[in-house]
Amino acid sequence: MTNDDTLDTRGLLCPLPVLKAAKRLRALPSGATLTMTADDPAAVIDVPHFCTEQGYDLVSSEDTDGVQTYLIRKP
Repeated sequence: MTNDDTLDTRGLLCPLPVLKAAKRLRALPSGATLTMTADDPAAVIDVPHFCTEQGYDLVSSEDTDGVQTYLIRKP
């Protein structure tokens, strides 16, 4: 069994991507990672801010043709 999860929030606008990520991360055990995709332009600001404020580790983020991919680790 894996502790990692994925979340596709493409098509959702602020604040839904962050709210859905928060809900999914709460259900994961410590050390697990969440790979989240988003296409909301505000996500480039919202996701890093969310991780900082909530104590999650933003391991990586990349943007490919307007789709952002975030790797978030729950401490």
